[in-house]
Amino acid sequence: MIAGLIGTLEGVVADALLINAGGVIYRVGTSTTTAGEIGTAGSTVRVYTHLFVREDQLTLYGFATELELRVFEILITVTGVGPRLACAILSRLRPDALAGAIEGEQIDVLSTVPGVGKRTASRLVVELKGKFADLATSGPARLVLAGEDDVMAALRALGYTTGEAREAIVASRPEPGATVEARIVAALRQLAGG
Repeated sequence: MIAGLIGTLEGVVADALLINAGGVIYRVGTSTTTAGEIGTAGSTVRVYTHLFVREDQLTLYGFATELELRVFEILITVTGVGPRLACAILSRLRPDALAGAIEGEQIDVLSTVPGVGKRTASRLVVELKGKFADLATSGPARLVLAGEDDVMAALRALGYTTGEAREAIVASRPEPGATVEARIVAALRQLAGG
């Protein structure tokens, strides 16, 4: 079993990282959260991995944190949730927000993930309730809104750290449906203290 990879990030494609480890370039499926935070091409990266074995394929999935890997491995135990859907869930909800949605039985929040309908969302709650209690946030689940990666990239380009940018995005409380430009302005206002 491959428990992790340390190597040079060759690039990021739609749903995967390309990591050169010892002269072999591995395609590692991942969430957009990890893809956005892992680094830039040419940087040395470390990912925690899960080798998904099926009769007709071997696929490697990897994440920037052990927590995200652990949540991924729990998600794929749910009936009807494969690795791609688990990555989609982790792309939309961070582990603590996912835990909060499951513990709070927030079917409507879980249903916002592409590919997760009310039935799958209900199954997630039934099968996972109690498994994430230690991760659950006290407040409502925070969605990773569409375009958040663009907002993050813009703030990073302006010189803010990933941590500063993420805090500003969360604190600005963007409305669902807000344009990327409006969300960048709201985050910059937050960073400026107003």
